[in-house]
Parts: sequence; C-alpha cells; structure tokens
Amino acid sequence: MSEGVDIVGLDTPPRLAVDRLLDDPETRIVVCCGAGGVGKTTTAAALGVRAAGRGRKAVVLTIDPARRLAQSMGIDSLDNTPRKVAGVGADGGELHAMMLDMKRTFDEIVEAHADGERARAILANPFYQSLSAGFAGTQEYMAMEKLGQLRARDDWDLIIVDTPPSRSALDFLDAPKRLGSFLDGKFIRVLMAPAKVGGRAGMKFLNVGMSMMTGTLSKLMGASLLKDVQTFVAAMDTMFGGFRTRADATFRLLQAPGTAFLVVAAPEADALREAAYFVERLAAESMPLAGLVLNRVHGSGADQLSAERALAAAENLEEGGIVDQESGKAGLRDTAAGPTEAAGTTRTAITRTPTAPTAETARTAKTANPPETGSPGTEGDTAVVDRITAGLLRLHAERMQVIAREQRTRDRFTSLHPEVAVAEVAALPGDVHDLAGLRAIGERLAAGVPAGA
Repeated sequence: MSEGVDIVGLDTPPRLAVDRLLDDPETRIVVCCGAGGVGKTTTAAALGVRAAGRGRKAVVLTIDPARRLAQSMGIDSLDNTPRKVAGVGADGGELHAMMLDMKRTFDEIVEAHADGERARAILANPFYQSLSAGFAGTQEYMAMEKLGQLRARDDWDLIIVDTPPSRSALDFLDAPKRLGSFLDGKFIRVLMAPAKVGGRAGMKFLNVGMSMMTGTLSKLMGASLLKDVQTFVAAMDTMFGGFRTRADATFRLLQAPGTAFLVVAAPEADALREAAYFVERLAAESMPLAGLVLNRVHGSGADQLSAERALAAAENLEEGGIVDQESGKAGLRDTAAGPTEAAGTTRTAITRTPTAPTAETARTAKTANPPETGSPGTEGDTAVVDRITAGLLRLHAERMQVIAREQRTRDRFTSLHPEVAVAEVAALPGDVHDLAGLRAIGERLAAGVPAGA
C-alpha cells in the first residue's frame, strides 16, 4: 500500500509510514504476522492504542495464550467477546480487545448454522469435542472465522489481528485450505457415504461395501470412536459447504485493498529468514503487504566510537598505558611545576594514544581537578575509576558489535526485498506491561527508526 510508505533514498529501504496507514479510512484490516516471539502481540496492541488515539474505532483480536494483552491494557481478562479498553481514544476513537476462544468460536458456528436438535447432537459428540479443542489447524481456521465475523458486524472501522503463535507464520494462510482438504478428503467422503445414501440401501452399502474398512478402522480407532466419527460426520454434513464458503470469503477479504499485512520480525537471522519467506508468500497469494516492523533494534547515542576503538581504550586503561603514570604524578605533585607544564605532560601522553577518546576525557577531567598533594587513597581512587571506565568501554564495544550484526542481518533482507518498507522499533529496557508502554511502542512505530539507546 503505497500510501503507507515514505521513500528515503536509493541506498536505504523505504520507511513504513505507520500513522499514514492507520489514518487511512480505506484501511479496514491490519494483520500482524511473523515468527513466534518477535513481538506480534505487543505490536498489534500498540497499533490499536495508537489508532484509537487518532480517532479510529479499532478492535484488536489476539490469539496469545500468555494473555499479556489483557494485562497491558488494564483488563482483568479477555475472552471471545470484544471488551472496551478504558482510557484509550480521542476524537471519537475507541479501542476494544478480545482473545480468540477457539472452541467457543467453533461452538458458535455450529449453533448458528444447525437447527437446535442437530446442534446439540454435534456439541455433545466426543469426536467433535476433540476436534474443536485441538485438531491441527483449528486455531488458525477459527481465527479466520472470527475475523470474518468481526468484519461482517461493521461495528469497527479498523480490525487488527495478531496471528496465532504457530510453528510457522504461514499456518494462518494455510488453515482454510487444510480444513477444506480435510472435509473433502477420502476418509470423510467414505464416512459420509452411508448417510448420503440413506435407508436400506445405505445400510446394505455400509454392511457390504464398508465391512472390511470399518473392521480395520475399528481395530485402529476402537469401535466407539469410529461410531462417534460417523455420527459427527453425518450431523455436520450440511455444514461442510458453509465452512468452505466462509473460508474462501475470508481468504478473498485478506486479498482485498482494505487489508494490510505487517510482517513483524526481530533483527535476527531466523526471524528475518521467516519474514522473507512470508513476504514472498504474500506476493504469491496477491495479498497486500504494507511493510516490515523490525522490533527490538539496538542503537547507541555514541555510535561515533567504534567497537575497535572502545576495546583498545579499555585495554590501555587496564594496562595503565593511557598516560605515563610516573610523569603524570610528578607533574601533579611537583609544586615547582605549574599547571601549564602538568597539562602539557598529559596532552603529550594522550597524543601517543589517540584511539581512546572516552578514556582521554576521564583522564583529562582528573588532571584538570588534581587531588591535594599527599591526600590518602588517591592512587586507589584512580584505579577504581580506570576499572569502571574500562568496563563501560567494553560494554559499549559489545553494544556496537550487536548493532553491527543487526545491521548486516537487516541489509541481507533489504537486498533481497528492497521494495519492502521498514519501520525499526528501538529495544526497550524492559517488557511492556501497561498502556503507557504500549503508547511508547506506538510512538516508536510511528517514528520508524530506532532512537539512540
């Protein structure tokens, strides 16, 4: 979506304009997707808070078992019903939040599309209870179902979806097709055949045509389970077409111009490899990609000091080589030597080791304010300051090495996908646990580049 992109230059990727994306009334659905543990839930919640603060009526749908979203929004708990978040919104904006209840969503589908007696039979069926609670792909499919329900209600002008924490981020897109394949599979068709034929012919078919298969299945599954499956399939027969129809409709909704996908990643090789694969898959499925949110990016307010220079300065301090200690002390303690001569001695020593501006600053400060001659503990204090300064220099070097590694990883992604807009979000010192933290993340998302940290 070009309206959410700012072109920066030929050597850098375009910047993702998050506020422009959220402010666009044509944007109705934002899907946050990516590998697990990269901050999708926090990103989705922060986008919801920011959108409501800018006048949108937004709802955030999360599928997060840790329930951190409820805690950060000050809500005791989230369930399958959208709940309004107090204290969020401006200019008519509102924020609602909900957490997908997979089984309850499946139950609602049954209750809505089957008559009372058949619905009760399905809900009480043991095979259905197992299927609705843990069948592979059910959670992703129900997330798609719930998205379709929310969009049909038209109570919100922006729906933000936090996709399930699946093994693969692609499961969200694949779930409808997988469920459709299951419903159309040979196993289901065989089990449905007696119910479709009906009457004596159906019983004859079951007794003759399926005797060998059902005998084998009974041994593998147990006679009771096989009966439960057959009863479930017979009861669900009229609903299977509805599942496929709704899945197809939601899939088309994800391809519509009003939808924007945000791929969320961390500046790590595995996460960006998954992000690159997802970008390619979205393109193959003709789904609108808004851009990449790169979370937990490290920065530094002193990036002019390289890791190599910081390590060299630390080594000089630890070895006592930054200044000629004897000459320095003589200059300070010799009452015949004036301050100009002492300063000159220090400058000469610093000139010999130009690789340590941070250590130089610390040493110059001590020279400019010399202790009284003969004062106790002067040499010990100097050693302590040197150790602290060296430690800080090494920490800075480690930070600069992390920044360089993250930059190389990001550059590999952008070289493969130079057209993808990027918003970098600076790493916070702690976890987000309240609305203030979500607002801070929203501001960093809108800025699009990491602040010095």
